[in-house]
Amino acid sequence: MGPSCKVLPLIGFSDEAMEALMFLQEKKDGTMKGRMVYNRKPTREWLSGEDSASPTATLESMFLTSIIDAKEERDVMSADVPNAFVETPMPDGSKKVIMKITGVLVHLMVEQEPEVYGPYVVCENGKKALHVAVLKAPCGMLVSSLLWCNKFKKDLEGCGFVFNPHDPCVANKMVNGKQHTIRFHVDYLMCSHVDPEVNTKFLKWPNSKHGTHGEVKATRGKIHECLGMQFDYSKPGHVIIGMTKHMKAMVDDFPTKLKPSDTASTPAASDLFAKGDSPPLNKEQAKVFHAFVAKALFACKRVRPDMQPTVAAPCTRVKEPNQDDWNKLMHLLKFINGTREDRLHLSADDLSVIKWYVDVAFALHPNVKSQSGGRMTMGTGMPINTSRKQNLNTRSSTESELVGADNMAQMILWTKFFMEEQGCDVKENILYQDNKSTILLENNGKRSSGKRTRAINICYFFLTDQVQKGNLRIEHCPTAEMNGDHMSEPLQGSLFEKFRSDIMGHGHILPQDGGNRSVLEETKCHRASEHPDKTMHAVSTRTNASSGTE
Repeated sequence: MGPSCKVLPLIGFSDEAMEALMFLQEKKDGTMKGRMVYNRKPTREWLSGEDSASPTATLESMFLTSIIDAKEERDVMSADVPNAFVETPMPDGSKKVIMKITGVLVHLMVEQEPEVYGPYVVCENGKKALHVAVLKAPCGMLVSSLLWCNKFKKDLEGCGFVFNPHDPCVANKMVNGKQHTIRFHVDYLMCSHVDPEVNTKFLKWPNSKHGTHGEVKATRGKIHECLGMQFDYSKPGHVIIGMTKHMKAMVDDFPTKLKPSDTASTPAASDLFAKGDSPPLNKEQAKVFHAFVAKALFACKRVRPDMQPTVAAPCTRVKEPNQDDWNKLMHLLKFINGTREDRLHLSADDLSVIKWYVDVAFALHPNVKSQSGGRMTMGTGMPINTSRKQNLNTRSSTESELVGADNMAQMILWTKFFMEEQGCDVKENILYQDNKSTILLENNGKRSSGKRTRAINICYFFLTDQVQKGNLRIEHCPTAEMNGDHMSEPLQGSLFEKFRSDIMGHGHILPQDGGNRSVLEETKCHRASEHPDKTMHAVSTRTNASSGTE
């Protein structure tokens, strides 16, 4: 049993004890791992989320710091702290936590140490049981990860690391005049520095501090496995993130088997948000539908943002799916079948320039609510993407665009502040939109509000204040170049392929020329040079259609 538990005589502990569970798992290297864990399910009734939830590095933080690593060509090291919870003592003065061990485990323990455990074995409901007091945080207990996180943060601060105030699991330290960054997810670490020797020296610290019950093994080189994703730094200046095993398993595990030729050019048909009047799925089909929507959601929020708006629709249908929803899931799986090897390519042209694209599909849903879509880039690929249904009905496209921008405001500002804390001097934080009336409202607030927009709640003018403070600049983007449109509605054909290429980083968004003109104007001018009459006519038509204030 070791130092993590202490055997107790059965005196009033039976009702409070939580059962121990034993699991066997095959690790990545093929070895088998046995783990005895604390059954936490009953404790959810009296522990709140605030008291038990452990912070972890956000996906946005992981992607943004990885882009910095690639841009600065840092050496990246990942490591896993074994038996991390066993290193974490329970808080002093807290009420005893009792765990009950039953079944075969009791026989094994008594066989190993009969004098230690034998006298304390009792019989409960015909089964032998052993009650122990938990001295170190066991795996499975709700508060264990939080206790470990607090301990690890304190240890890092003792080494001189300073935590980013916008993510409690990202820390930095200046070493030899360069930044050493650590982000961690429970007991998994990812470190980076331009000098590989700094990471080598750092590895000695977790081994001396937390390697008592097993060596802290590190992964060096260009490829790292993290949170179900593979981070590949083989291409200079780029990080390529993939989940190809997960995507392959989605197709292979689906009850309806797909042939290699069963593919689709887009993840969804144009009727994606239509509810339909087909018969509901039976209980077994509904369970499968829910499971595979969850798997698709897991992937699209990480490395497959190209199918995020498609997954957003069935997420609203998991409670009462019908045959139409099943057909839409089949369509999505056919798209995945043909793109299972696709990965997200990310890089930055300039770490001081952040570009956002926000668009809205007005009154798209059956209840006449709109769909917001937004995404961010710093050069190649888009690490932050959002597709969400608006919570209120709006009276015009101008209002819906204003609400859509407000929905993205928190992430727009968080990204700027996070990057600045990582040492990046963010000079430009640009929001692109294709509705000029909305841009006037965002820049001028109520001063640009007319008869049709004066009823808009003042809270949606939050961005006006941020523009005045210099945290944001808003520019117009032609509708034909608004790749945020991909996140707000199911695009088809060449437009889908064009925006998908930008999103996944298979293409490249042109950098700014250093002036006030947007990067999208570069594309427009290039086209104008090739077809001056046709291009100027199209731009003039679009400008006249969108320039009037409502």
